[in-house]
Amino acid sequence: MTPAFATSPFVLAALLFGLLGIILVTSGLAALLRMRPLRFALRTLLGLLLLSLGALSGGIGVGMRGYRALAREDVAARVRVRPLGSQRFEATFRIPDRPEMRFELAGDQIYVDAHILKWTPMANVLGLHTAYELDRVAGRYDDIARERSAERTIFPLGEDNVVNLFGLRRRFAALAPLLDVEYGSGTFVPVKRQAEFEVRISTTGLLIREVPQG
Repeated sequence: MTPAFATSPFVLAALLFGLLGIILVTSGLAALLRMRPLRFALRTLLGLLLLSLGALSGGIGVGMRGYRALAREDVAARVRVRPLGSQRFEATFRIPDRPEMRFELAGDQIYVDAHILKWTPMANVLGLHTAYELDRVAGRYDDIARERSAERTIFPLGEDNVVNLFGLRRRFAALAPLLDVEYGSGTFVPVKRQAEFEVRISTTGLLIREVPQG
């Protein structure tokens, strides 16, 4: 568990709600043993409610792992490309806090896309702001006919996550007041020679800029 993940307000809330919920459910069971059904019902119901809130908070916290808060414009990754032959090239990704990744792609261009989450002002108060996660990289052809018939190369860039935040949003209607919009953004650039690029993300989406050599 990373320090940032461990100190997430949603993870801390999940731990607090979970602990209080367990205490109340245990207290309710003790009341049942003492033949106090009203106390048993009230404490157990409240405990289950707190456990549910804890599970929801924990789900949001885990789902946000891998996403990065977006300021005005961030460098999401640096990519070094090297042609290997006709319509084939190697792309090496350096993403902050992650091991270097290398892919062999087919096509004339490199294509990168990302998931973007935009939260409502209510969620902003809770510490959630627009966030992003790189999703995949692919080779892209100039010619549409080649795009349809030639070899396709696509690789994931996102981290494995036990909670799918998009799925969590669909499952729990209570998240509707928090999540404003979820969308994808993609960008591509031709690969004609060895070069290095920055994959940048702004509030309007992804873009790629070449890093000047020397």
